[in-house]
Amino acid sequence: MKLLLDTHIWLWSLLEPARLSPKVAAALASPDTERWLSPVSVWEALLLIERKRLEVDRPGEAWVREALERAPITEAPVTREVAIASRGLTTRHRDPVDRFLVATAVVFDLTLVTADAAVLGMRDVKSLPNRTARGR
Repeated sequence: MKLLLDTHIWLWSLLEPARLSPKVAAALASPDTERWLSPVSVWEALLLIERKRLEVDRPGEAWVREALERAPITEAPVTREVAIASRGLTTRHRDPVDRFLVATAVVFDLTLVTADAAVLGMRDVKSLPNRTARGR
């Protein structure tokens, strides 16, 4: 299975794994799973750290670099095809980051792992919902 991690899923897997549903946790732990991450999620994580909405124990860039080295992950490039696909989605999403993530999943034939209800409601993308008692 090839999974594209939404930003919050990537961060939860590193910082708050209890927020992952058993199904998502099992999928991420499987040796058969390819974990993909968009550079847009890296940017979003750095922005959260900068704005003090995400607390980490070292400067943001150092933390992100270490996090990326900690577990094998494939970079899902932001290509012109992704940019074009982000504008052609049948369901509009207000957040441009989410549009890019959905388009990335479509272009590279990935399943998007997310707890975002708006993304889960989109017909354009295959998704693996993170549904837990705690929610998002």
